[in-house]
Amino acid sequence: MTTQTHQSTPVILTGLRANNDLHIGNYLGALMPLVEMATVKSSEYQINIFVPDLHSFTTPIDHSKLQAQVTNNLRLYVAAGLPLNNSNLHIYRQSYIPAHSELTWILDCFTGFGEMNRMTQFKDKSSKLGDDRISVGLFNYPVLMAADILLYGATYVPVGDDQTQHLEFARDIAARMNNQFGELFIVPKPVKEQHAFFGKEQGLRIRDLVEPAKKMSKSDETGKGVIFMNDSPEAARKKIMSATTDSLGVVAFDLQNQPGVSNLLSLLALFANRPLDEVIAEYQGQTQYGPLKTAVADAVVAFLTTFQEALANVDNAQILAKLADSEAAMRDQADVTLLRVQRAVGLRG
Repeated sequence: MTTQTHQSTPVILTGLRANNDLHIGNYLGALMPLVEMATVKSSEYQINIFVPDLHSFTTPIDHSKLQAQVTNNLRLYVAAGLPLNNSNLHIYRQSYIPAHSELTWILDCFTGFGEMNRMTQFKDKSSKLGDDRISVGLFNYPVLMAADILLYGATYVPVGDDQTQHLEFARDIAARMNNQFGELFIVPKPVKEQHAFFGKEQGLRIRDLVEPAKKMSKSDETGKGVIFMNDSPEAARKKIMSATTDSLGVVAFDLQNQPGVSNLLSLLALFANRPLDEVIAEYQGQTQYGPLKTAVADAVVAFLTTFQEALANVDNAQILAKLADSEAAMRDQADVTLLRVQRAVGLRG
């Protein structure tokens, strides 16, 4: 039987997807919460923030753009305030740690076909692809995700609703291996405890400016209802001033009947850093939508101007130095776990 050596500092692990067309909904709903979590929790936890570049082509992509997207992704998080000088925070590229791929193969051999076939995200994504474009990588993506988590003994992993099934699989495969070979892995906390730890928010419902019944999405083909982080302030202002409202002619926060106006009120509260109740009280009952649109546009323009200035000043050399340090440290940590597993399954003496 193999005995696990537990790390003295508990680990929080999360990933930064390589994506160069983030919009303000991504910023508010994912990027800023991650930066805040990393800053607040780093006094008590080791914070692992990795770029899941191996995950990025489980579905077809333009491979010639991947490296630029990885770099741009990291620049966005640094511009948003990710503290690179924090020694408890590590950023690293998944593919630069060979143990991720090696452990995935070992875990694959203890994973049932039926387990993977029941994954709802695989069903959802594969339904949008032709049979010849559904990759084995998409099918066993949860096994690689489990390896990402288990290599570092991560206790907490913030996941959205679409990833809870994958987190439960990581717990299952860890327990399965532990039962067969001894205490190889720290089992991450169950979903309920994850939500209690991070705070299960209701989710920011940033809506499309043209079709406010649906959420803002980068997959919007026209882009008219989406404010991207790289939009010029002038383009953002134009989109907001052209936002769909309604024919009721009275400002009210009513998500059901006035989703466009309600979205504008929410955006003003978020970007002006004011309580939503206060914003609603100021505009409630006004019979013109123009002043509200102008206030939203001013707040978003001020935000984009400041953010894009910060982005332009991000030091790529500092990012590369942090990556090199983190990847060396994480390679060492991951290799300790991998060797323990290799010995347990008979690959090493």
